[in-house]
Amino acid sequence: MEAIWETISGFFTQTGFAMFFAGENWKCLIMIGVACFLLYLAIVKKFEPLLLVPIAFGMLLTNLPGANLFHEELFGLGAENAESGVIQWAKLGDIHATGLLDYLYLGVKLGIYPCLIFMGVGAMTDFGPLIANPKSLILGAAAQLGIFIAFALSILAFQWIPTDGTPIQNIAASIGIIGGADGPTAILVTSRLAPSYLGAIAVAAYSYMALVPVIQPPIMKALTSKKERQIVMAQLRPVSQTEKIIFPIVVTIFVALLVPSAAPLVGCLMLGNLFRECGVTERLSKTVQNELCNIVTIFLGVCVGATATGGTFLQLSTLAIVVLGVVAFMGGTAGGVLLAKFMNLFLKNKINPLIGSAGVSAVPMAARVSQVVGQKENPKNFLLMHAMGPNVAGVIGSAIAAGVFLTLFK
Repeated sequence: MEAIWETISGFFTQTGFAMFFAGENWKCLIMIGVACFLLYLAIVKKFEPLLLVPIAFGMLLTNLPGANLFHEELFGLGAENAESGVIQWAKLGDIHATGLLDYLYLGVKLGIYPCLIFMGVGAMTDFGPLIANPKSLILGAAAQLGIFIAFALSILAFQWIPTDGTPIQNIAASIGIIGGADGPTAILVTSRLAPSYLGAIAVAAYSYMALVPVIQPPIMKALTSKKERQIVMAQLRPVSQTEKIIFPIVVTIFVALLVPSAAPLVGCLMLGNLFRECGVTERLSKTVQNELCNIVTIFLGVCVGATATGGTFLQLSTLAIVVLGVVAFMGGTAGGVLLAKFMNLFLKNKINPLIGSAGVSAVPMAARVSQVVGQKENPKNFLLMHAMGPNVAGVIGSAIAAGVFLTLFK
């Protein structure tokens, strides 16, 4: 009887239930609660479900004691490993010391998944409105103001907030890129510059992307007058197929020469767009838009969620990231609107400043917000196609900003 009891007792001590009481594993319980809350937001409230569901489930998996699906130390994550920050290839070769998510995470660490996502985004994006109205490129650039505002504020804030040894400018760059409203870009920059903060930054970035219809309208209305919001813009000129084919080629060459570090993101974005527009690769375009993009989204989300362990997520820095992330979004929205107002001082054909807010690269959500706010002021106003110009320009702008940060701080 005693032997049976010892066997049962020994089995129980090896279960995850018992492990919750060992060391700091109580943090795992909190993280499991956070994961379930994110699943609730994604499934019930429909906040970016295609991204938050895999992220939240990855967070759930990594915080199950004893499952051993993800090991931070293999990638230089966590406070005790932050100095190395490199992949432990020798240990990855030991199947007994690695888990499923360790292998999948290589796609994040090596920058593969974000670039493939960008290829899908390019195949789904029509750059026609941007080509028809090149001025919208300036608005997309202005909306990146939020990135640099959040970067500067993060530099100041992390003078007093404890870090894991990651250089403050790297953390600040990773937080700032949230203002681009571009999840893959934020993930790529953070995985290179501040991998220990990847989980918190990804959750903040995608959460705020889902909240664009809530965050942007009050800022847009506060910075514009009713008369400005009622401005009706002329219909855009037709864009030829030749222009649409030449555009991704020219942009790739120019951006890659200007900011070489942005070449992987912009190159994949424009390759996807070329598949869409060239007229001879319809099968490739459909594959990139659907099967490839969906598969990579699953892997990317689960792996990013896996980095949100209790030890790395439950810190003061996570709260700072959440606060500074919304500042980045607000700054980006304000930057686009204010520049549009400034441009109207010199333009004969006025721009509705509301389209400036679409410069954050949440495609096409930010453009829809411009349309909704504008139509409430003037039911005859149709701003969607005009707003798509700065919206897709914002995708290019955030990729260039990411390239600048990677060049300066890698």
